[in-house]
Amino acid sequence: MIRVTLFRRTPEPKTITVAVGEASYAVRVSRNRRARRYTLRIHTALREAVLTMPWRGNLADASRFAQAHGGWLAQRLAQLPEVAPFADGESVPLRGVEHRIVHRPRMRGTVWVEQAGDERLLCVAGAVEHAARRVRDFLKREARRDLEAAVASYARALNVRVRRMSIRDQSSRWGSCNSAGVLSFSWRLILCPPFVLDYLAAHEVAHLVEMNHSARFWKVLRQVCPATDEATRWLDSHGNALHRYGAAKLSDQGEY
Repeated sequence: MIRVTLFRRTPEPKTITVAVGEASYAVRVSRNRRARRYTLRIHTALREAVLTMPWRGNLADASRFAQAHGGWLAQRLAQLPEVAPFADGESVPLRGVEHRIVHRPRMRGTVWVEQAGDERLLCVAGAVEHAARRVRDFLKREARRDLEAAVASYARALNVRVRRMSIRDQSSRWGSCNSAGVLSFSWRLILCPPFVLDYLAAHEVAHLVEMNHSARFWKVLRQVCPATDEATRWLDSHGNALHRYGAAKLSDQGEY
């Protein structure tokens, strides 16, 4: 009998540590069969550094590569916006307007909005350990409500059919559309001014007319959404910062 020994890669650590001065940073290592070189990037949505390496690369080379770019890594991580957890006293933009989160443990209900003078409050009832989840669930519901209304309006305008719509926490895109008529959006669009959410709804519905980013696609989109250019500029300037909300600690900013 001929026995064939299958090659099994020895389990290896999922992160390496990069020292920069007195500070140290954890870098997640990811092997990729299509990678031809080592690359280092900052994933702002997850607030982590990721080093992608060739499938046959080795950790020693990966560690040397990351260490050689430690200064870049430290600078980029330092530039990430301050996190804003869903906790009492923190602020969160709802439809682009700042709301201060207020925990009301003795109140019944879940989450609601109040006006206190010139200040808008996002009130959260119940135990403190459930507050962050309740705020997130509230924002997701509001996002779904606004997006469903906008998508339905643009579907009628463009005479197309949307089969299904989902709300997720996507880190690399604000929306997507496939040829079967299934649309997906990030719930974080509820944090944007309404014209930005409206633009994303129009953008994905327009893909049901043109499944590409051709000149014709942009023509169709601008015909139904005149705020297209203004909305894309807003996302370019402020989009990455939206991922800081609701983070316990917090697409890509670049890579080496």
